[in-house]
Amino acid sequence: MSKPINFSHDFIWPRVSPFIHKIITNYGKNCFVWFGPRPAVLITEPELIKEVLTKNYVYQKFRGGNPLTKLAVAGLADYETDKWATHRRLLNPAFHLDKLKDMLPAFQLTSSEMLSKWEKVVSKEGSEIDVWPYIQTFTSDAISRTAFGSSYQEGKKIFELQKKQMGLFFLVARSLYIPGWRFLPTKRNKRMKQIFNEVRELVLGIINKRMRMFESGESHDDLLSILLASNLKEIQQHGHKKFGMTIDEVIEECKLFYFAGQETTSILLAWTMILLCKHPNWQDQAREESGLLQDEKRSLRKNIGEDKRVRHLTQTKPGPSGTLEYKFSMPM
Repeated sequence: MSKPINFSHDFIWPRVSPFIHKIITNYGKNCFVWFGPRPAVLITEPELIKEVLTKNYVYQKFRGGNPLTKLAVAGLADYETDKWATHRRLLNPAFHLDKLKDMLPAFQLTSSEMLSKWEKVVSKEGSEIDVWPYIQTFTSDAISRTAFGSSYQEGKKIFELQKKQMGLFFLVARSLYIPGWRFLPTKRNKRMKQIFNEVRELVLGIINKRMRMFESGESHDDLLSILLASNLKEIQQHGHKKFGMTIDEVIEECKLFYFAGQETTSILLAWTMILLCKHPNWQDQAREESGLLQDEKRSLRKNIGEDKRVRHLTQTKPGPSGTLEYKFSMPM
């Protein structure tokens, strides 16, 4: 497992998830398996997956494990039935297409900052760099800007704390839980509770600032502002706070923005770069599409054009530490 392999889709799944791959290979795409004392049904057919995800009143989430994991993330991902439906409805406005389009400048600014960093570290002839730390910072900054807007710096600090919390979360999730262990003042337990309280105070401060802006007539297009506006509208329509989210529930949804988006988007971008390295003709198609966008959005011509600083990507072997590295040729 520690040795490099030739690039092939057939080799990725067995190395990333060997147990699941072995089970499905031996027993079929839909099969039954035990995870310790817990039975589970594995399904891979898209229609069945869709049915399970949409019928949350029928297919309930697994309950159990270490209660400390709730300190890292809860929100919509943890709710069921009516509460899930209510939170889903209140969150939906933030992800409408027109709202997402308003966030494009934040994505563009974050992309430009990452490309500028690359431009400073590569030579005229091209250099090899480990892009993974840059991609992680890119996704974290993009989420911070779109989630908290003008409170970007506070949001960045929140997500840095959440990143540390997620590291502790995975350690806790993978360890055997002894009932009552969460109450012991171990170093890990104390740190998770400390981060939980710090994040809560920071998000609460941003929420209070946003509420004062609403009262003064100001409006913003970041995720938090849209969520607060949607929640306030729900409360006003029904005339009682019990029909909307509590402050703590809003805080949990903000934490979920990071949990759901940071690692998944980073991995997706890394995989996209691998495929671009493997298929150089796709790079040409992407540049052609970027040129069309420049023609359609002349007001963003200068900024979008900066994407062309990355002239070529070539696949290279893993670095000495096992990290993915890529070679860039950029004009100086």
